[in-house]
Amino acid sequence: MIVRHREFIRVLSLLVGIVTGAGVLTACGDDGPPTIDYVVDAHVTSYNANTVDGNADGVLMATSRLLPGFSLLGPQGQVIPDRDVGTVTRIPGRAPALRYEFTPEAAFTDEVALDCDDLMLAWAAMSGRFPGFTPATTAGYRDIENVECSPGEKSATVTFAPGREYRNWLSLFGAGTLLPAHIVAREAGLANVVDPIRAKDRGALARIATAWNTGFDLTFGPVDHARFPASGPYRIDRYSRSGGLVLVANESWWGDKPETSRIVIWGRGTDSTRRLPDGKFDIVDVTAGIVEGDLAGTSGPDGPPSPARAIGVEQIVLAGKGVFGDVRMRQAFASCVPRADLARDFSGGAAVWNLRVLAPADNLAGPMNPEFGRAYQTPDLERARNLLRAATGQGAGDGTTTTAGLQPRRVRIGYVAPTLRWQQMVAAIAESCREAGFVVEDVATPDVQPGSLGKDVDAVIMASGDSFAAAGAADPSRDAYSLRGGDPLNLSGTRDPQVSRGIDQFAITVSESDRLRLARSIENASWSSMPSIPLFASPRIRQWKDQVGGVVAGLSRAGTGWNMDRWTTSK
Repeated sequence: MIVRHREFIRVLSLLVGIVTGAGVLTACGDDGPPTIDYVVDAHVTSYNANTVDGNADGVLMATSRLLPGFSLLGPQGQVIPDRDVGTVTRIPGRAPALRYEFTPEAAFTDEVALDCDDLMLAWAAMSGRFPGFTPATTAGYRDIENVECSPGEKSATVTFAPGREYRNWLSLFGAGTLLPAHIVAREAGLANVVDPIRAKDRGALARIATAWNTGFDLTFGPVDHARFPASGPYRIDRYSRSGGLVLVANESWWGDKPETSRIVIWGRGTDSTRRLPDGKFDIVDVTAGIVEGDLAGTSGPDGPPSPARAIGVEQIVLAGKGVFGDVRMRQAFASCVPRADLARDFSGGAAVWNLRVLAPADNLAGPMNPEFGRAYQTPDLERARNLLRAATGQGAGDGTTTTAGLQPRRVRIGYVAPTLRWQQMVAAIAESCREAGFVVEDVATPDVQPGSLGKDVDAVIMASGDSFAAAGAADPSRDAYSLRGGDPLNLSGTRDPQVSRGIDQFAITVSESDRLRLARSIENASWSSMPSIPLFASPRIRQWKDQVGGVVAGLSRAGTGWNMDRWTTSK
């Protein structure tokens, strides 16, 4: 028997056993509609979660139930088919192919149907085959050789290149990816996007790319609803610094009506950090240490998730140019970072994590973790100084263990401010690395972006998958592309042919024994090239008050809002 997406969520929410209480705070007072205040650490500056910046900002935490797709990421990061939007089936044959069928009722709030155009646009933007687009990654979409359909058609056939069937194919064209192609076409001055994409019309494609990259930017102030039609159970009502991102029930939604008609998302840039210590929220999903002290008055059915269940890993991403253009400088810096101390003091109980491809929750990860990073568990200042001298041509030194005669090198570390925990981590790194010949500067800003790496900053603190907010999925195929040379997710910009070949194979390999072999090969090479320094399982606070029900903590980059249309409350 086929279980529809909304039925799955209803059953799962009931199994959690969260009892709906009374007396929830509302953002509009006792006379307004029931409202749930949801605080996140995402920086919602766009409707498009698929660009480099949108991915880093964590935009999917806000848009997964505004722009649903053929699947969504469930609470454990698993891929759940979303049959409210449509179905996808494999077509047997020599060339692997998929058949996508949109639900007949599926449409945007402006009454334009979800169709081939939206799927074709998503592929063109994220495949890497068409210039001008700035996707966060090409993982999976790069393996699609062709999309066959006509403008306005409610079905499409997707064919993979021979031998390149993406292992995690069910996640393709998922929540947040199917942006309204008719809005992009209108902005680009075109009748549709399908014909120019099929014709490879360079001029039209340039306009389409610009509209996809920046046409969905969100700013505080009046919302042009014509530019931001929704296709899910919620739509955007308004957006302001003082009032947050207000979502209301989509009156034209063809699926089950949302349990709560109004949800306010308080992301970075709003007064979210002021609301946290004051307790002015109902649900929270943020990185630990975003404010000083614990979040009083919060609760969850099982307490905080175990670090062993984490699918996101906190890391320091190093620029492959500037001060870290030489691999020896990256190795020198990694030699002075106090990884064990950072895990002890800032992880919330997690052990040092040594893998870049696999997260703690992965079945293959446990036995592998102790095999790597052993030389970088604790600082080796002498090795750091020797590597720095070799990289900078300052000679072998005088044989002492001091920085005498060593020209210090400045390292600027960025992160999204304000985050007290990251501030303290940078201070600890600075103290440890001072004796190795590095002057570490905290250059955090509220608006740091991936493009800052190698320009305004030399390193950034992020979660795996290159996000400043919630990160990860149960299948690591996508996030592994942060190590592949040439992929946009590779913010470091380093290129290691062995790593790239390994990731290309890892993405299409199903056998666990073969994936384990490939993961070992990738990790070995990555610890030599050092594009990043893995630290520990990302510590996050996912809690909610007793007055709300239907909440299931989300461990993936979609966050706890993955099923927000099932949240309940009473005034």
